[in-house]
Amino acid sequence: MKKILYCASTVSHILNFHLPYLKAFQQAGYEVWVAANEERKIPFADRVVAFPFQKSLTSPQNLRAVWQIRRLLREQRFDVVSTHTMLASAIVRAAVILSGTRPRVYCTCHGYLFHEWSGWKKWIYLVPEKICGRITDELIVMNREDYEIAQRHKLSRGKITLTRGMGVDFSKFPAVSKEERAKLREKAGLKKDEFVFVYAAEFSERKNQALLIRAFSQIIKKYPQALLILAGTGALWEECVRLAKELGEQDRIRFPGYVTQMRDLYAAGDACVSTSHIEGLPFNIVEAMACGLPAVVSDVKGHHELIEDGKTGWLFPDGDQKALELSLEKMITGSGNLLSCEEIRARAELYSLQDVFPSVVSLYNL
Repeated sequence: MKKILYCASTVSHILNFHLPYLKAFQQAGYEVWVAANEERKIPFADRVVAFPFQKSLTSPQNLRAVWQIRRLLREQRFDVVSTHTMLASAIVRAAVILSGTRPRVYCTCHGYLFHEWSGWKKWIYLVPEKICGRITDELIVMNREDYEIAQRHKLSRGKITLTRGMGVDFSKFPAVSKEERAKLREKAGLKKDEFVFVYAAEFSERKNQALLIRAFSQIIKKYPQALLILAGTGALWEECVRLAKELGEQDRIRFPGYVTQMRDLYAAGDACVSTSHIEGLPFNIVEAMACGLPAVVSDVKGHHELIEDGKTGWLFPDGDQKALELSLEKMITGSGNLLSCEEIRARAELYSLQDVFPSVVSLYNL
């Protein structure tokens, strides 16, 4: 029986984005092994192994993980290794280099953590990618900028493919009628005249919620009917809650924590927001668009892959608070000629699991 080692930095990443692909490998006759940060039962996985992945690339724990995975590769002799998330991809491919084994290696880049114009800092990330590219048979990227980076720096010894992400399961995001939207708003305690922005993301420097909180505190002065819901958890959650309180906006900025039913939250909202500094192809924006929401997003890779300025939302220069405020204001006042909810959903369907899945699976020759 053929074996595949399917890897990501966290189990949650596997559970949220990859179960259809694990199922496809199992149905194709593979023995499916999953490597992530903890040992938990995962559907369609025959074995789950935990390795001490740490967010800091230079952590001694990551060196330990390299040697543990090297041993696993030697013992199990996998036919295919499929890596996801930047950290796990670097660690696992380093282990492949040191193992002396030669499985077919597929690396899916969910977003390089640098821009081409990032200066010397980009080499912190780029050097490991160039080294690991020597044993990467198929590199899969999710936006045009990352595709150009991979081509320019030859980050794969084999093929480089541009895809439309891993796919959002649109069966979990059925179209929202006006009647259902009204019921969901009432259930959530939202007033009819409130204009609700939703940002669902991990609280981190990269996601940059603090910029949005500061901008929103200015918007509320002019548009008191505006409401911001910041869903998610993370290292900077408490800091952001404090910032909202310091600005006196704890009543107009809500922090519900981790939300399991994002479809209901998006369906009750009026627009989604993202102030992220860098993205691959953000699921949160596709999910919001599936619910018919326009978006206010920073003009960075991943975002401008999805959002057409003045059509499906508004783009603002990354980190520019005044420009963000203007975009939020345009959304509230209905400026411009944005597409209808139905048209926005139709644009998002290009990134649905139903559309993307066959093309991604075909790369593995299943």
